[in-house]
Amino acid sequence: MKRLLLLALLVALGACAPQQTAPSEENTYPRVQGPVDFYPHSIGIYWIYLPQGDPPDYPKYRLSILGPGQWDRQPATKERFSGRGQERVYFRRYSEAGVELLGFREEITLTKVSFNPPMLEYPPEELLRPGYRWGGRSVTQSVFLLPSGTMKQATLTIEYNYEVRGVEQVQVPAGTFEAYVIELTVSDDKGNKTVQEIWFTPHVGEVRTREGLLLVQKSF
Repeated sequence: MKRLLLLALLVALGACAPQQTAPSEENTYPRVQGPVDFYPHSIGIYWIYLPQGDPPDYPKYRLSILGPGQWDRQPATKERFSGRGQERVYFRRYSEAGVELLGFREEITLTKVSFNPPMLEYPPEELLRPGYRWGGRSVTQSVFLLPSGTMKQATLTIEYNYEVRGVEQVQVPAGTFEAYVIELTVSDDKGNKTVQEIWFTPHVGEVRTREGLLLVQKSF
């Protein structure tokens, strides 16, 4: 059970490599008009991503802002990540404190993972600058629906640390962006450790996700 929980968490925190699949036609997506926040989360906006190194006509991933929701009775913003046989709904809180991840649901495997306290993914916008560090510890609880129909629970403690390594001009399929280069290190109480790199551009979002997905198109 601990191993299943760890695998679920690594998917959420970006240690799972995207699957290679057969090419398919590229879709054309309409654009959403209007201003967006420093940490974009307006209802209806979305981002299209492709794993680094994949041909441009390969199937893509999509992250969409669905709108308001609740996670364990706490108000949250619902975000859907889908593509290549994956479907996940994240519940995040956007406030003056920054961006916090409350939990997520794996829609296909029927897994629910909560973070207590919530994981601080981004600090208040005025603090985001080269050299800034933040992090914390969170106890995660995962609920699994087994094939027999019974529910199982497991917990795991993680420690996470972010560091803004600098600001760089980066090139992705969507274009060239000035981005904060952020390093994320996650370890757990079982001795596992992962390190990922994120490229974040204010009012645009992540042009490189921790999973190594590069921005191809956005709707705003």
